[in-house]
Amino acid sequence: MATRVGKYTIRMDNPPSIIGFAAVGSKMESEGPLAQNFDLLCPDSTLGEQTWEKAESRLQKDAVNTALSKCQLSPPDIDVIFAGDLLNQCIGSTYGLRDLGIPFVGLYGACSTMAESLSMASLFIEGKMACRTLAVTSSHFCSAERQFRFPLEYGGVRTPTAQWTATASGAAVVGEKVSPPYVRQVCLGCIEDLGIKDANNMGAAMAPAAAKTIQRFFEDTYTNADNYDLILTGDLGTVGSDLMIQLLEKENYQVRAKHKDCGMMLYDLNNQDVGAGGSGCGCSASVLCSTILPQIKNAQLNDVLFIATGALLSPTSVQQGESIPGIAHLVHLSSREK
Repeated sequence: MATRVGKYTIRMDNPPSIIGFAAVGSKMESEGPLAQNFDLLCPDSTLGEQTWEKAESRLQKDAVNTALSKCQLSPPDIDVIFAGDLLNQCIGSTYGLRDLGIPFVGLYGACSTMAESLSMASLFIEGKMACRTLAVTSSHFCSAERQFRFPLEYGGVRTPTAQWTATASGAAVVGEKVSPPYVRQVCLGCIEDLGIKDANNMGAAMAPAAAKTIQRFFEDTYTNADNYDLILTGDLGTVGSDLMIQLLEKENYQVRAKHKDCGMMLYDLNNQDVGAGGSGCGCSASVLCSTILPQIKNAQLNDVLFIATGALLSPTSVQQGESIPGIAHLVHLSSREK
């Protein structure tokens, strides 16, 4: 059973395994440095669909079906699926997964949704409430622009602090302990808000949440960055990553040498016009499922802290002058069960 460690962290006494995973992307992802790690890449961001929203649903459906195929399972083998996206009422997930016939738990954690869904999927396995679960999320540049900023036809100029929403999806099948990657611990974050109001600077809004969650995990577990091979955030970009590192340094935690950010890994920041880096639910999900989980499975990485971050805003809250709350959830992934 799971054991509470400190105030915020839950340790898996019988750590679940991620038995299958897949990453799907589109044109921008195919031009980035991680392209060769993706399972599917579509050169057309419509994915053959009539709308951007339908294209995002197709991303999730393809990611789920690919992940299931890789571990030789089918939808009836899954007890519950945890899914979410950035769109109103999570329509990317609901329309993409409605034909699978799997019990569905919809989640909204903005760009933190992959860590949130993976945490819930793992806790259900650890608590013997399911034998196999699935965590999946997605984002689409065009559908996110239409909802949160302006339709592409408007031709708005993006600021240097803005990030590029990934057109991508990642899916992970979680089951009882068999082989790595193992989900060893989770640390669910609290909402943090330092008063950032610039909707074009998500990294700054999310950085305090990432720093707090990492600090609380270190305090609960009596560990620090030296105990881990990689501290992976997503998606703070260049601006948010620097801010998070500074906030942790003020608390005497040095993470710079072990830190990477999914938003800075997915794209070539020098040759792709992505501003401060990548963002969106699909950014951290696709980096995790394309690049990080295979390295843990092969013991190239032994202990990884995956901290997905989200900005909990809406167009209405921004127009009303509200600040942007942030959230960050942490998942400790390992090649070792103990």
